[in-house]
Amino acid sequence: MLRMAFIFSCYVILSFNLWAQTKDPVVVIQTNYGKIKLRLYNETPKHRDNFLKLVQQKFYDSLLFHRVINTFMIQGGDPDSKQAQPGQILGNGGPGYTIPAEFVPTLYHKRGALAAAREGDMTNPTKASSGSQFYIVQGKVFTNDELNYMEQQINQNKKNQILGQLMNTPEYSWMKTKLDSMIKSGNPNAVNDFIKETHQIAEKELDKQGRFKFNDEQRKIYTTVGGAPHLDGSYTVFGEVIEGIEVVDKIAQVETDKNNRPLEDIRMFIYIEQ
Repeated sequence: MLRMAFIFSCYVILSFNLWAQTKDPVVVIQTNYGKIKLRLYNETPKHRDNFLKLVQQKFYDSLLFHRVINTFMIQGGDPDSKQAQPGQILGNGGPGYTIPAEFVPTLYHKRGALAAAREGDMTNPTKASSGSQFYIVQGKVFTNDELNYMEQQINQNKKNQILGQLMNTPEYSWMKTKLDSMIKSGNPNAVNDFIKETHQIAEKELDKQGRFKFNDEQRKIYTTVGGAPHLDGSYTVFGEVIEGIEVVDKIAQVETDKNNRPLEDIRMFIYIEQ
């Protein structure tokens, strides 16, 4: 009986440990306006583990929400914000490293989404995330027509990126040569011919890679609950608000300067919920 009891106890402990490993971790952001509780996704392990590491190191404590745009998002995590002077431009600081993008189709920019900030595509074509800066989506509600237009814009941007990448390959180096010649000539007919020719190539490559399209679930959320759909597929979503979305709303509505920095310092203190 004792042996059976021991085996059963070991089974319970093992089962609990396995459950604990698979359970999404929860962190709490304490702000001037209240608490925001966030669940981190296990589907994005690099971002999850990095965020938890920085929280444990108290990296975020006393940093500011330095960029706030009403009906869009609130952003923080710049270490330069801890001792920032009033009016100082922020948003370029970090821990000295980036995180590879972790795009998961089922994780998108719905209202309350937690996502990683990053540098723009021109300097960051792989869309690697900032090592520390993040934002929480407040968002707004969109119509299906607006979502259709966004799909077109996102796919056009993908085609432009594809063309840029192809021009740097030996097979399509002629594109760059032709583009330079066309620019020098200033011939409008040459411009039109170049656009038609490269458009067809980019379209075929886009079909191979897969066109961006909002699925039915995304459309339902974006047209009822809201979010920031234009960011999907470009920024890594790695968590979501499970309590305190009203705090996000309050912060998003504060008065800001021309650089979207709140006039009143809004500091954060983050801890892991036990």
